[in-house]
This record gives sequence, structure tokens and C-alpha cells, in this order.
Amino acid sequence: MPTGVALRDVREQLFDAAERVLLRDGPSALTSRAVTAEAGCAKGVLHRHFTDFDDFLAELVRDRAARIEGRAAELRGVAGTGDIADHLAEALSDLFGSVAVAIVGLVVSRDELRARLRRTTPTGVPILTEATAMIAGYLAAERALGRLVPDADPDTLAPMLVGTGHLLFADRKGTPPTPETVHRAVRAFLAGVVSQAPR
Repeated sequence: MPTGVALRDVREQLFDAAERVLLRDGPSALTSRAVTAEAGCAKGVLHRHFTDFDDFLAELVRDRAARIEGRAAELRGVAGTGDIADHLAEALSDLFGSVAVAIVGLVVSRDELRARLRRTTPTGVPILTEATAMIAGYLAAERALGRLVPDADPDTLAPMLVGTGHLLFADRKGTPPTPETVHRAVRAFLAGVVSQAPR
């Protein structure tokens, strides 16, 4: 008797199912049974690929953090072109308009998950740490091109920008901020940092 649908890429399908549960019902509803039911497979499938549920969640967080690192290369690649505020507003909206805010909530709500993540990410909050590195790298590239004032400090500015973005998007059940709201916040943040005479 079949126990569920055939899974092509088991890990990715389970991760996607976990994201849907997380976004729809929040961290407290995220259980192995909820994930496998959402994925349409037997509960044992998850435990055949992961040692336990917290191992699964840790791998989910690491996978989604790695995606941010890929996005960071794209963002650095547009340095020197277009409008800095546009690039940053788009990056923050892409990041926090996705499942990132919910994953941060998940990490904060589960002690065992945090303990496991500390083995590979000893400081910071996963997702926010990678997002901060992404923004800092982009700001450093823009400063090197003369589009930010010489004393602009990317390592100080980036966590402030990420914190602002996180606060704008943090209400999981509320209406997300409009693109104009995000752009206005970024532009206000950049006041006095963008060079008036870029090279």
C-alpha cells in the first residue's frame, strides 16, 4: 500500500513543505508530522534522511542561509550601476519578503535548534548574519567605487540596515510593507553616506 507521493529530491521537497507550514501556521506548528503531511509522504521519510527533527531544521536553516550567500554575489555584481537605494531596497524586500523572517522566528523559538546551529555558526543569528554580510559586501564595493563617502563603515551600516528591514517585515500575520515604504527607509538611512560626486 503506498504511503505517499514519490519524492524526486527528498530534502528539497521536505524543506519546501516546512517553509509552507512555517509561513502558514508559525514555528509552533512545525512538527515532523506536519512537514511530512504537507509533503505528502510517510513520516519515516524525514527520519531516513535526518537523524532527528532538529537535525532537519538545522539543515533547512543552513540551506536557506546558503541561498543568501548566492544572492550576495549578485548584489555585489551591480555595484557601480543604478541607484544604491534601489539595489538595497530590492535586496531587503527579496530577503525579508521570503521565508527569512519566519526562519529567524523559528531559530529564536527552539533552544535545541539554536544549540545545533551554534556548532557551525558560533555567533549571530543565522539568516540575519548572512544578510548582514551580503549588505556589508555590497556597501564595501560601492565605497571602493567612490559612490559612498570614504568614511562610510559597511560593517556598522549593514547590521543597522538589516535590522531596519527585519523590523519592517517582522509582523508575520500583518500586511507587508509596500516597496515605497522599504525604499523610503533605505533612502533615509543612506542620507549623508552616498557620495555627492561619485567617480
